[in-house]
Amino acid sequence: MITIKNAADNFEREPLKAPFGFKGGYMREIWQSVARLADDAGHNGVGLGTQSILWSDAAVFTAHSEAAGNCLMYMMTAFALRRAAGMSFDTPLDLLDRLLPETHVYGRKLSGRRDLRLTFALNSLVAVDNAAWQLYAAVHGCRDFDAMIPAEFRPALSARHAQVACIPLMSYGVGLPEIQRTVRDGFFFFKIKIGCDPENDGDRDKMLAWDMRRLTEIHGVLKDLTTPHTQNGRIPYYLDANGRYDSKDRLRRLLDHASKIGALERIVLLEEPFPEELETDVRDLPVRLAADESAHSAEDARRRMDMGYGAIALKPIAKTLSMSLRIARLAAERNVPCFCADLTVNPILVDWNKNVAARLAPLPGMTIGVLETNGHQNYRDWQDMTRRHPCTGAPWTVPVGGVFNLDDDFYARSGGILMASPHYAGLVEG
Repeated sequence: MITIKNAADNFEREPLKAPFGFKGGYMREIWQSVARLADDAGHNGVGLGTQSILWSDAAVFTAHSEAAGNCLMYMMTAFALRRAAGMSFDTPLDLLDRLLPETHVYGRKLSGRRDLRLTFALNSLVAVDNAAWQLYAAVHGCRDFDAMIPAEFRPALSARHAQVACIPLMSYGVGLPEIQRTVRDGFFFFKIKIGCDPENDGDRDKMLAWDMRRLTEIHGVLKDLTTPHTQNGRIPYYLDANGRYDSKDRLRRLLDHASKIGALERIVLLEEPFPEELETDVRDLPVRLAADESAHSAEDARRRMDMGYGAIALKPIAKTLSMSLRIARLAAERNVPCFCADLTVNPILVDWNKNVAARLAPLPGMTIGVLETNGHQNYRDWQDMTRRHPCTGAPWTVPVGGVFNLDDDFYARSGGILMASPHYAGLVEG
């Protein structure tokens, strides 16, 4: 049993290169939260979180200024840390079970929204959960990620990839010249944001027309390229609608267009096409649908799989490692593939995600693991942020030819996630 003696929190604001668009909105900065948990024997853990108000609850993002929305989430992190002080836990999963309901209730009161999405509370708890895992590893002398993970979750994380594909993000504002440059840099698996509100008037017909044009343009760039990392040798597409489609009929019109231009067979994943409240069977759609925001918990993931969703986006960096372990175990039991999606996180959190992605079975059609990461595309000061990684300069921190090469050093050091970053530790000392 681990007893938390004290806790501390802080944050940094990281500006983006340009407004980052998805879900019909745009972010201009991203807050990085820092949490420290310590026991009375001198062990401690320092965890990081990346806040994404727009991703975790677009209604909160729309109702507030960007800074005010970030303040709401950060106050929830601080609340959870105050509650954690004095608590005892066996594993970080136990701590999450105690903190999540209280933090969610607090967030509802703070925001004035009774319908505040559970994902908003989970996003606020990532730094706390990561600090708990670091503390847990320190107390139990866990040398690496595999030793840290409780035995019941290890079968779902039994792979050991030597390579993991790095999936860049093509958000609304990414033009064709940048996509062509990304191809020249060796990237071969593309996540494409759809669901744009081109005139900010909520017109879904205009959205669909924009998405059709966008897919046609991108497919024109990528259709003749090949890769050795897929079973059919073609460049795969991963479409992310972030719940912007209001009906299966409208989505079918997009997929009919994809079929007409020869792009349908390239779509290996179509993530979160519908609003969460639209609970509909999707088995009759001709692509593999993936659940992301709607799979808050293992029970939510179970419901999505019952509806015919054929993949689950794991986000240890957005929904906590603890919750992601439960979802991964359930998906493995039902033979539903998982993959790790990004939240435009900092370099250290990329490796929290990478540790999970390196151990998941490959997606159908892929010959290696996959990991979405787009921070290098979007943060203004990405190079400065990389220098805060405790293993900065390690070859496995940087993709080469579109892949992360994971050697024995990566697995021995667990991507550096159990090591201290002097920069972030300095923000929560004392």
